[in-house]
Amino acid sequence: MKRQDTDILISGGGVAGLTAAAAFGAAGFGVICVDPALPVTDDAAAGADLRTTAFLQPARELLDRAGLWNRLAPFAAPLQVMRIVDAGGEVSQPRITRDFNAADISDAPFGWNLSNWLLRREMVARLGELDTVDFRAGVGFKSILTREGEALVTLSDGAQVRAKLVIAADGRNSPVRQAVGIDVKTTRYGQKAVTFAVTHSAPHDNVSTEVHRTGGPFTLVPLPDLDGKPCSAVVWMEGGPKALRLAALDTADFEAEATARSAGTYGPLTLASRRMVWPIISQRAEWMSAERVALVAEAAHVVPPIGAQGLNMSLADMTCLLDLAIARRGDLGDRKMLDAYHARRHPEVVLRVKGVDALNRASIAGSPPLRDLRAKGIEALYSVAPLRKILMQTGLGAKGHAKDHTT
Repeated sequence: MKRQDTDILISGGGVAGLTAAAAFGAAGFGVICVDPALPVTDDAAAGADLRTTAFLQPARELLDRAGLWNRLAPFAAPLQVMRIVDAGGEVSQPRITRDFNAADISDAPFGWNLSNWLLRREMVARLGELDTVDFRAGVGFKSILTREGEALVTLSDGAQVRAKLVIAADGRNSPVRQAVGIDVKTTRYGQKAVTFAVTHSAPHDNVSTEVHRTGGPFTLVPLPDLDGKPCSAVVWMEGGPKALRLAALDTADFEAEATARSAGTYGPLTLASRRMVWPIISQRAEWMSAERVALVAEAAHVVPPIGAQGLNMSLADMTCLLDLAIARRGDLGDRKMLDAYHARRHPEVVLRVKGVDALNRASIAGSPPLRDLRAKGIEALYSVAPLRKILMQTGLGAKGHAKDHTT
C-alpha cells in the first residue's frame, strides 16, 4: 500500500479530535484524522454518547476559527449563572446557595451546553466541507516510528502515513501516548458518574447548578426545551457501588431518588434519556510532547466533571498548539515547537488537575462535620465579591479581565 504524506495525523475522532481536525484544516494544514469507531451522530442510535459538553467563553474563539461555532450555536443552551448549592444538612434541602453570574465579569454567558452526539454530527459535517481534511472513520492507529524530521504511522488497515506532526487525541488510554512511552499519574476516587437528561416543571433560566451533599456533586446543566418542557443534563457522582445501584433502579424509583438528591432544585425530575455510567479519575501525562508527537485532551489530562474544566482544558491545548503551528509553519512539529507547547501547557494543566482534585475531594465529604466545614468554605469564598470575580475568571481560564468577550 502506497505511503501517504500529510502535515498532521490526528489519532482520535471524538469531540476533541474532530475539533482539532477542523481547526488545523481550516488553518490550511493537510490533516488525516483516524478513529477505529464510526461516529454515532443520532441520539437514538446504539452507542450514542448522551453526555453533554459545556464550552466556556475562551473555547468559542477556537470554534469560530474552526468554522464550527455557526453550526453549533443554534443547538446550544447558554449558561448565564453557575450556582453552588450545599445541601449537606440532616435533610437534603438547600442550606447555602451562592451564584456566579456571568454579567459580573462579561457581556456574554459563561458558556454554552451541547449534547455530545450532536457535536459529533455537526463536526463530521464540517470536516466534509474542508478539502484539507481526510477523516477516516473505522480506521485506527496501530504503530509509530519517529525520526527527527518526520513520524511514520501505520494504521489498522495497513496504510502508512508520513506526517510532520502526530496529535494524540485518542483518550485517557491513548494508544499513541503508550507507543511513545509517556507515563501518566492516575488518581482513583472510587466514584462513578451516572449521566442522563431530565425534564422538570420549573424553568432552569440558564442556570447551571451543582448540588453538594455527599459522594460528589449532583450537577444540572441547561439544555434546550424538550417537547415544550424545561430540560437539563445531569451528572450525578457517587461512590461506585451506589452509582451502579442507582443506574439499575426502575424508572419511578430512580426519578424519586434523583429528585431528592437534587434538593428539589427544579421540582420533580422526569427521566428523558437512558442512563449511562462513567468512571471518575484524575490523570495527567508526565509530558505533553515527544518527538514529532503532541498530546491533547484526555490523552494528556483527565479531571472529574466539575466546573466544566475537562474539554475546555483540551481546547486550550489545541489553541496553544495551533498558534505555535501557524507561527512555525515551516518547522511544523519540530523539537523547538513541541518543547514550547509542553512548557506553555503543562504547568497550567498540573495546577488545574490539582484544583479540580481538591474540589472533588471536598464534594465527597460524608460525615456531618466535614459537610459543615465545606458549607462554611462555600459561604466564605463565594460571599466576597472581589474574590468571587477572581474565581469566575480563573474558572474561565482568563489571564486578564473577561469583560472583553462579547456575544
